[in-house]
Amino acid sequence: MTGLVLKLGPHERVLINGAVIENGDRRSRLAIMTPNAHILRLRDAIHPEQVNTPVRRVCYIVQLVLSGDADPTDARLQLLRGIEQLSQVMTDAESRVHLTTATTAVLENQHYQALKSLRCLLPREERLFAAGAS
Repeated sequence: MTGLVLKLGPHERVLINGAVIENGDRRSRLAIMTPNAHILRLRDAIHPEQVNTPVRRVCYIVQLVLSGDADPTDARLQLLRGIEQLSQVMTDAESRVHLTTATTAVLENQHYQALKSLRCLLPREERLFAAGAS
């Protein structure tokens, strides 16, 4: 994660290598220079009871890697399988771009980028479920 820049709003929290850090009263930017640091914005965190859809499940696995609760090597196969399963359903061009980016990020151990790409699929998944319920 060398060179990752986090832009934090006032009082926003972030988990870095197991420590919760809260920003002060003003917006700020943090440059993360340590390679392979475990970083997770708490506003982006998915709680276990919210893991109720395929995209959320894959996002949660990435989140566990980012929080340091799962080994990246152990999670890799699970993530790649999950992304492959999503690609069977999400066949539109925009979803494919996000899935390809997520796959590349997982293969390069860039889990923050993988989570960022996968989170873009959450609104699409919600629309698919809503259309299926109709």
